[in-house]
Amino acid sequence: MKLIVQRVDNASVTTENGVIGEINKGLLVFIGITHDDTEENADFLVKKLCNLRIFQDENDKMNMSVKDVAGEILVVSQFTLYADCKKGNRPSFVNSADPNYANKLYEYFIKKCKNEVKKVETGEFGAHMMVKINNNGPVTIILEK
Repeated sequence: MKLIVQRVDNASVTTENGVIGEINKGLLVFIGITHDDTEENADFLVKKLCNLRIFQDENDKMNMSVKDVAGEILVVSQFTLYADCKKGNRPSFVNSADPNYANKLYEYFIKKCKNEVKKVETGEFGAHMMVKINNNGPVTIILEK
């Protein structure tokens, strides 16, 4: 499981049906799931994500978590995080999990995030989405398990 985590002032995700998820101060999380990922991987990454100290404290040091600042989380599925570009110029996605399996773990990940943070918004699994990001810093962290 791979997460691209961005500290944001706000972010939103839109499909053909309009805005389906939006947050203010918090974390935008792109999540990629591979074949051998498990609920235990998700549990580990949810704890790491929700306790990751990347928000400024009163001394302007990155010392606060999304929970500490009452921040929000927007989770967006992104199978392309497991693109393999070693051969040729067209990415291979053989390392991405089967969509049915990935969707179950995606939903599990979201449920676990909701146990940690008050507001968790999402994209739409498997949909074509437009993501707007107002990245603060910019701060972008990669988490893997």
